[in-house]
Amino acid sequence: MAKKQSYVGIDLGGSSLKVVELKSVNNRPQLVTYGFIDETYNIIKDDSPEARRALAGHLKELLKTSKVSSDRAISAMPSFSVFSSIISLPEMNKKDLISAVRWEAKKFVPIPLEEMILDWEILKEPGQAGINKEDLDDKKTGKKNKKDKDGESDNPPRKGNLKVLLTAAPKNLVNRYVEIFKEVGIQLVGLETESFALERSLVGNDRNPIMVIDIGSASTSIIIFSGGVPILNRSIDVGGKNITKSLVDIMGLSEGQAEQFKRDMGMAVMKEKIENLPEPVAYLINSIINEVRYILNIYQNQNKQPISKVIMTGGSSFLVNMTDYIQNIFNIKSFVGDPWARVIHPVEIDKMLKQLGPKLSVAIGLAMREIV
Repeated sequence: MAKKQSYVGIDLGGSSLKVVELKSVNNRPQLVTYGFIDETYNIIKDDSPEARRALAGHLKELLKTSKVSSDRAISAMPSFSVFSSIISLPEMNKKDLISAVRWEAKKFVPIPLEEMILDWEILKEPGQAGINKEDLDDKKTGKKNKKDKDGESDNPPRKGNLKVLLTAAPKNLVNRYVEIFKEVGIQLVGLETESFALERSLVGNDRNPIMVIDIGSASTSIIIFSGGVPILNRSIDVGGKNITKSLVDIMGLSEGQAEQFKRDMGMAVMKEKIENLPEPVAYLINSIINEVRYILNIYQNQNKQPISKVIMTGGSSFLVNMTDYIQNIFNIKSFVGDPWARVIHPVEIDKMLKQLGPKLSVAIGLAMREIV
């Protein structure tokens, strides 16, 4: 039976709020509404009670003006605030697996586990069933074994090592999100990292190695997915606001003029050489390029299968025609992703939605979580 409940994905970005509500229509996500507010409080950098109340107020107002009807929300923590790793474990029973996962977590999480919330998922190999964390018989939580969709046991025989995606998030950060959503009066039914939301909205069912570059306002995240799982993830404190500020400082433009100039110079200049850009802008763009080169080298030293494509997203993904520049440097097909591709929406607003898509990629992926 198709799910009828609608869900709202809420992206508490570095300097903005984005919401997207989707509902299930024949098990496909359909757009209900969306909205965003720029220049709001940063949940990571400011944990004061005053700031939390201010953010809750902004979010309440955004949900009201966007006419969001659902009271069930999924949100995301920035990838740089969460520790994650893929670990290999030998075959073992469920009880021992729980202990082994916690033991391995101690090796890569630099914070005492008592201060972290752990989550894990056994990754599926080709032709092999997988187990979710919820399927584990955790004596502490009293969870019972579940059946899979076909009614078969959730503990199929396995051969070889288990590959486990392990994620650890600081409890104090998770509590911030919980408190904000309580203040707003909306049910937080899921909390994950931005990388999984981007995988859902941009990568979909493509199992090939793919790089996603998310250029936000305050930072840029570079993620490599393989088999639909984020295997490498790095963030740098360079984003669209840095470039806008450079243009304001060196050219005396207003912020609005600087934003327009970024788009214009992409078409006029980047087809030539990056050196033709104002020096501070070229420096910031080169910082992103160098980080892409670094993470590609890490990946290529560990994997034989090449990156199939680069998908760019984020509110500043249009910067100076970055797709052409990356494609020319690394010889990898590059383009700005369309997070609406698997979402049913009115054709008459398709052009407008595509312009907003990169800005809303995380929120769209979050809202899709309980539907696809």
